[in-house]
Amino acid sequence: MIQPSLTTAGFVLVPSVFSPIECETFATNIPKITPTSAGTRSLLSLAWCAEIVQRLRAHPILTSILSSNIVAVQCTYFEKSLSRNWLVSFHQDLSIPVAYRVEHPQLQGWSEKESGLFVQAPAALLAEMLAIRIHLDPCLAEDGALRVISGSHLLGRLNPQKIVTQRNTMQKEIICVAEQGSALVMRPLLLHASSKSSGTGLRRVLHFLFAPKDVLYGLQWRESV
Repeated sequence: MIQPSLTTAGFVLVPSVFSPIECETFATNIPKITPTSAGTRSLLSLAWCAEIVQRLRAHPILTSILSSNIVAVQCTYFEKSLSRNWLVSFHQDLSIPVAYRVEHPQLQGWSEKESGLFVQAPAALLAEMLAIRIHLDPCLAEDGALRVISGSHLLGRLNPQKIVTQRNTMQKEIICVAEQGSALVMRPLLLHASSKSSGTGLRRVLHFLFAPKDVLYGLQWRESV
């Protein structure tokens, strides 16, 4: 059972979800991205990506947190290396992909990315959501591994100033070193960051976002699996 760790820490690393050969096969299916891009958000509609979702549902450890009421609503590909290097400071993942705009006081921060519509979700919805990051390569600290602050998801949505305050007052960050084929399961509200790569490795990640099938406020998911 991984639910206790998700509840208290907000994340858990599950090893050997996919084999190295499977990871390389997944990587060959990923569309080419522009040299200046860190990745793409538009993979879930592809058949091979939807198949991964079904594989995750059937995994003996992950099946307990992926009920029939939970659907995959997005898959983002991230790539980092010395030649494609980038960083992100501590933040929460607030934006969700939706089918159309709905006027409601709880829905703020509308934006368009890769021709898709996004909105910053209320804390109550974000608390029910889940991300599963599949590591297509071994990921060491020097490869720009994700850094998290354990338990920070319990603080709810934080504005930028509160994130800085919490970063300075909470416990030491944890570097999520991961083996190829492992899955990092995390809550979107967990404070997380990523440094630039200083090593020679390639860090490729498939980031699946799962959410309740039925959404409040009249929203509909742009796509779901």
